[in-house]
Amino acid sequence: MTIGGLAAAVVLGAVIGALGRLLVPGRPGMPVWLLMAAGIVAAFAGTGLAQVFGLGDGHWSPWETVLQIVLAAAGVCLVAAFWPKQTGRRP
Repeated sequence: MTIGGLAAAVVLGAVIGALGRLLVPGRPGMPVWLLMAAGIVAAFAGTGLAQVFGLGDGHWSPWETVLQIVLAAAGVCLVAAFWPKQTGRRP
């Protein structure tokens, strides 16, 4: 993967994290950086799985994008399940 491809994966991963957040209802208290991190991990995982299953040929593939969004939604669900709930009180 080139530097340009890596930068594109990070930017698109952040967008995919936001799309994954839109698919998961509730829990608006998660920080944006956490959503971006989940999206970046999902983008790389989706690309890897698409290559393993032969869905991506190195170019843009709609199946690869769908797989990335589904993994981002699953990642956001997982992070939301383990992210501490905010009580609304400050010390």
